Amino acid sequence: MRGIRESPWIIHYDASSCNGCDIETLACLTPLYDVERLGVINTGNPKHADIFLVTGAVNEQSQAVIRNIYHELPEPKVVVAVGICACTGGIFRDCYNVSGGVDSVIPVDVYVPGCAARPEAIIDGVVKALAVLETKHREMKALANSLDQILFLRADKIDAPEILALQKIAYQSEAELHGDDSLPAMHQTLPELEADFERAPDRVAGLASGQYAVGTDQSEVDRIVFLKAVVNGKIIGSVRGFGLGDTAYLRRMIVHPYFRGRGVGRRLLKEIEDAFPDVKRFRAVTGHQSKRTLFQLTRSGYKVFRTEPFTPNINWVYLEKERTPAPATSKGAK
Repeated sequence: MRGIRESPWIIHYDASSCNGCDIETLACLTPLYDVERLGVINTGNPKHADIFLVTGAVNEQSQAVIRNIYHELPEPKVVVAVGICACTGGIFRDCYNVSGGVDSVIPVDVYVPGCAARPEAIIDGVVKALAVLETKHREMKALANSLDQILFLRADKIDAPEILALQKIAYQSEAELHGDDSLPAMHQTLPELEADFERAPDRVAGLASGQYAVGTDQSEVDRIVFLKAVVNGKIIGSVRGFGLGDTAYLRRMIVHPYFRGRGVGRRLLKEIEDAFPDVKRFRAVTGHQSKRTLFQLTRSGYKVFRTEPFTPNINWVYLEKERTPAPATSKGAK
């Protein structure tokens, strides 16, 4: 953490400002303030940045760009809204094409008001952002050190916002692998996810795409089961599924990128299978470029039984596994 604290890298994005805050942000790099002497670097690559600094109110055109940049920053990350327009939308907040401040699209950690924000205030905001970043690093380190205390529990509707945020983070890497951000998991809304907690599927779900085959009697379908992996009160993984007849359909097994490769996904898979003790087989689906998920499923006994195109860049891969019958016990065994 010392290296990041003494040399934070920032990516700056102009959402739709009048350039007043942008000029003041660039003034921080001039010889008068010269923040580069303190190790602050303004980078153009979000994968290299620790702090996302946004100026200007958010409009319809900049929403998608802000989300994409935010999801490309590695965890942990900090967002700084610079200027009153970025904080609240400013005098433009009631305009037809303005959705508000940056926090209407992504979470914001530090607000730097002003019109325009002065360089001194911007530098102070970056310093506060470093304190937030250090706290997030400590929290993630504590979580990593507590993986032996991980809990696998049923998730409730109250967990929907945290699961959805985790889903967007986890599927960002999938979108990059496929070169296509049209994955349905990336576009699911909070009301849609909350509805999944409330209802039983009225059609057969066999796809991660969320598409169902029509004509199934709803009484035959159990409610969707959501599981979560929790460490120190934080959800770091989730999976969902439901049973139909003698088959259980598993969907959207996600693990926070920071905790991948630590057995969380393998345990989630086992837990969701155990949640359906009466089925004879399990079915799952993933994108053809999702090598990590494919490896996890095949190592657990799943076999590919068909593929189907979804977009020019994405093919769904369907996998199936028959449940292994429990070994018979001898009547004379003690």
